[in-house]
Amino acid sequence: MAAEAAERLGFVTLEQFLRQLPEELTVLHDGGNGAGRLRWVEPSELEDPTPYLLDGEFLLTAGLPFLGEGGGADRVEAYVERLVGAGVGALGFGLEPYFDAVPEAVVEACRRRNLTLVAIPQSVPFAAIGLEFSQLLESENATTFRQLADANRQLMRAVLSSRPEHELLAALVKRVPVWAILVGADGRIRARGSGGAHDTGPAPGREPAALQPLLAKLLSGSGPRVELDSFDDAGSALVFGHPLRSSRDANLGALVLGTDAPLTPAQNSVVSAAVGLLELLVRQRTSGSLAPSQLATALLLHPESLRPGGTEHINGLKDLVAQSVSSARSGQLRVVQGINLTAAVRRAGESPVRELLEWRRMFDTKLVEITDYGFAAITKLKVDDALLAEVERHGWRLVVGSATEFAGLAEAYRRVSSLRGRVRTSGHSVRADDVTLTLTGLLGGEAGAMLAGRLLAPVLGLEAERRDTLLGILRAWLGANGSWDATAKATGLHRNSVRRHIGTLAELLDLDLNQAQARAELWIALQYVQPPQER
Repeated sequence: MAAEAAERLGFVTLEQFLRQLPEELTVLHDGGNGAGRLRWVEPSELEDPTPYLLDGEFLLTAGLPFLGEGGGADRVEAYVERLVGAGVGALGFGLEPYFDAVPEAVVEACRRRNLTLVAIPQSVPFAAIGLEFSQLLESENATTFRQLADANRQLMRAVLSSRPEHELLAALVKRVPVWAILVGADGRIRARGSGGAHDTGPAPGREPAALQPLLAKLLSGSGPRVELDSFDDAGSALVFGHPLRSSRDANLGALVLGTDAPLTPAQNSVVSAAVGLLELLVRQRTSGSLAPSQLATALLLHPESLRPGGTEHINGLKDLVAQSVSSARSGQLRVVQGINLTAAVRRAGESPVRELLEWRRMFDTKLVEITDYGFAAITKLKVDDALLAEVERHGWRLVVGSATEFAGLAEAYRRVSSLRGRVRTSGHSVRADDVTLTLTGLLGGEAGAMLAGRLLAPVLGLEAERRDTLLGILRAWLGANGSWDATAKATGLHRNSVRRHIGTLAELLDLDLNQAQARAELWIALQYVQPPQER
């Protein structure tokens, strides 16, 4: 199991392991393979342990195979030769109980076959060496897990950026020592990885003409695969390409990578993640759900599409909308607008793509538009209290439209838009179904306060007692539809006093109060001025 883990993740090198071992151990011969992978530590006293070994193992022996005739030069040479042929990384020779020094024949054979040889004193048990290796391997695997998690986070951030393909390649070459080229289905380069320490600039192996044989195999084959090539240029000793395929195995492009050394298992894992994300990106652009793009194209190129037409045409548009919101053709729709109340909600420089995807997820629709005030969406959801609360936790407020049919979407959008001012003023989300359709209700507090401030400014600027008296008389007079007697009765004033005060108001406001429009505007403005008793 430990060997399998080393294969899946990073690996411990022989040099790392030897540094961790006690100082009492002596390297009698260095085979120069310190950077090689060390899979496991295996004790064995068999004359031929190689059938039970994996390449890259550290073999431990107390010397039993070399007792008696086994210590002859030919037998020792054959033993070491078998170890080298099996890819053993190093031989550890334990001193005592059989030998008090490593036999010279073993030392000479290891030198001739260039096998790393380590003398292990009796004070260091084989079990301690195995335990040291397992602890080191566990530590390396934990580090690799962290590195993989961090690399995957960087790749996901790149996918959600405004230039996902370019940013993804940049993140890839920063984590893996390769150069990277993204090629479209037409064989043309769409993006290049840049910024990695290994990037040595243009090389013939990376140019389209040199890559054509490799690209031809990638773009003409089928199924998941890796195509290999090699060039003499720096950074191109090993060039490998991954096809990017649609869900029906159509070739949508390819990712080509180049390096001078084989990648580690962890690095290959990062590459695999990048290939998967690139496939998702090209599938979304070229072969994902076609309904939103068809609908958008129809409305952009043929805005008259929304005008009354034949049943077949209208049903076709309904089908496209239904597919975009995962609903049935006859399903009810809602227009929802999200209002960004604070600048902190959308952080400076943050990509709108992440935001767009989040609203798509939350409202289960592909019909989302990012706007200057926040976003607008068409959804099949009723937007229950739980969803509303989730949105509000992120600092947003919603205007939730009434249920409507396809033909009523434009009118529903206008109604929802008219309620945005109310949300900004109150700081609370609004459901169109809960709003009484009155002029003051639709105008909203902010716009109403602006109207009152403009029309009534000469009166509002007066001393408080005189201001309140005049506004009270104006409110009563307009409420009585200009009746002097009714106003006098409501205010307790003589009708001539009412006439005099209304005349004063007409002069201050510079308005002809006999005009219906002037009276209507003043009545609306007064709804946004609190009476004295309510202040």
